[in-house]
Amino acid sequence: MKSDSEIRDDVIRELQWHAQISDPDAIGVAVEDGAVTLTGHTPTYAEKIAAARAAERVYGVKAVANDLKVKLSGSPRDDSDIARAIAHVLEWNVKIPEGRVQARVEGGWVTLEGQVEHDFQRREVERMVRNIRGVIGVTDNIIVTPPVSPEWVEAAIEETFKREAEVDARHIKVEVSGHTAKLYGHVHSLKEAAAARAAAAAAPGVATVESHLLASP
Repeated sequence: MKSDSEIRDDVIRELQWHAQISDPDAIGVAVEDGAVTLTGHTPTYAEKIAAARAAERVYGVKAVANDLKVKLSGSPRDDSDIARAIAHVLEWNVKIPEGRVQARVEGGWVTLEGQVEHDFQRREVERMVRNIRGVIGVTDNIIVTPPVSPEWVEAAIEETFKREAEVDARHIKVEVSGHTAKLYGHVHSLKEAAAARAAAAAAPGVATVESHLLASP
């Protein structure tokens, strides 16, 4: 088992290595009992998310609290400019059904609403929006509503786990209720837990994933 100080050093090195993080020195890292807290600031919302994901990849990390603030460089961008940029990326992305997603911008914070048929579409919208200059945060209220049965979704997720190199399907149980997939069991790392969440989220009919997986290196 790695000590908290060893985990902290590894997280700092991971942040320094990550090409998307422009100023790793502006990010503070604290570790207690394997739980990582990130403080400080990043120049974009996309970097804030990237920093948390980088910390999650480190072996021995059990949880990540992302307390980073988005401190925009240069002059602030007007909400109407951000809204127009979002409208353009939604219009040009063929993966997103036209007219199915709406965005509201207030103080640089974006709220997404609407309905799509697949979770990858919901994730694609959020990915595009968080990379728009001036965005400081995203609330994703997009609903995934395809017509499939819970039993079919459970079977599809379990089959996906069996194909995933990073997921040990033997120790994970799937329960689907409505459009929510619940994962139970244990994994060997947060990276494996993230891979399991991503695989479940990609299944048709899944709008949200509740992970009750325990990471035990």
